Amino acid sequence: MTKVSTYKLKSVISEKDIPEDLLNTPVAELLKYHNLCLKFKTYEKAEMAVVMCMDNRKQLNIPNRFAFILRTAGARITGNEFKLSFAIGFGNIKHVVLIGHTNCGMINLTSKKEVIVKGLVENAGWTKEQAENHFISFAPFFEIENEVDFTVSESKRLKEKYPKVIFVPMVYKVEDNLLYLIES
Repeated sequence: MTKVSTYKLKSVISEKDIPEDLLNTPVAELLKYHNLCLKFKTYEKAEMAVVMCMDNRKQLNIPNRFAFILRTAGARITGNEFKLSFAIGFGNIKHVVLIGHTNCGMINLTSKKEVIVKGLVENAGWTKEQAENHFISFAPFFEIENEVDFTVSESKRLKEKYPKVIFVPMVYKVEDNLLYLIES
């Protein structure tokens, strides 16, 4: 069962819904492009980085070259920070959005063990023992209790690592394909 978050989701259905501290930033542009269907501008270089889940139900509505996109299971970047460091260091990125999403497969991952093991046996050609050992080794690291709380905690963890970078946690609702800001 999913743990209920203490954070609230804030919808962005007009420009006035964008918090003042995000105005005139690439984060505001992302929200305008994706949620408000702002006409695309042309970009020569990335303005921001986006860390989001690899789930195939999510597709951002943004222009080419607007953002570095890092996609990992559950939007967990632990162990892959160098990819973000590259975007920040080489790409001069100062704004990063972390996007969790509703109905994430990493929530209550242990309940999916049998399906995953069976799929690895059938699709990867592994033995049942190999598949179970793999699942047991990695599932605890990737499982998250709640997409909202995890996205906030990952944003805070990364802010400590990169103190001059602005990190903004968001949630993508697969039910309506919109981005939501997370508020405490």
